Amino acid sequence: MRVRQLAVSLVNLFLGLVEGFLGFRFVLKLFGASDTNSFVKWIYDMSSTLLDPFRGIFPTTIFDNRFVLEFSTLFAMLVYAVLGLVILAVIDTVTAAPKSKK
Repeated sequence: MRVRQLAVSLVNLFLGLVEGFLGFRFVLKLFGASDTNSFVKWIYDMSSTLLDPFRGIFPTTIFDNRFVLEFSTLFAMLVYAVLGLVILAVIDTVTAAPKSKK
C-alpha cells in the first residue's frame, strides 16, 4: 500500500500547489496588486500556464481600472479540484485490496 500512499500524496501536493497559485492570483488581481512587484509577477507567471486552457471562457470584470475579477481563475480552480478528486478516486479503485469471499 506504499504505492497508494505515495500516489495520493503526490496528487494532493500537485493539487495544493495548483490551487495555491491560482488562489493567490485571484486574490492579488482582485485587490489590484501591482504587477511590477517581483512576488506578484512571479505568482502571475507561475499561474499563467495553469490558467491558459480556461482563458476567455468567462468575461473578466475590471473595477476602477485596477481591481480585476477573473471568473476564469475561479473556474480553473474548480476544474482542477474536480480533476484531482477523479484522479484520487481512480487511485483508490486501482489500489483497493481485493474483497475476500466468505
